[in-house]
Amino acid sequence: MSKKILVIEDDPVVARLMQYTLTKHGYEVQTASNGLEGLRKARQERPDLIILDVMLPGIDGFEICHRLRDEFQGDNIPIVMLSGKARETDRTTGLGVGADDYLVKPVSPSKMVSVVSGFLGA
Repeated sequence: MSKKILVIEDDPVVARLMQYTLTKHGYEVQTASNGLEGLRKARQERPDLIILDVMLPGIDGFEICHRLRDEFQGDNIPIVMLSGKARETDRTTGLGVGADDYLVKPVSPSKMVSVVSGFLGA
């Protein structure tokens, strides 16, 4: 059975690229284009990993990460934050609210696959 990944990303080009790349490597990928949809899908699907943009319409990625960590205590679902915000304070905030990794856009497809496989296995 393939591992499930939820990509919460409002840029449709980035979301499609991640979905295409990760599906090609054997993962089952679902996408959400905003924070509320992402929270709903995370609750319904219980993915094995979440890739989470920081700057989203409505609820930002930091708040989503915080809520998911509160709700899924003990589930150990890796959350990889992905953002155009490259300051060290943003990275520190992301890791502080519970992200397991913080990547700065643009991220190459090979880097994304490497990070995901590091959490979920090849």
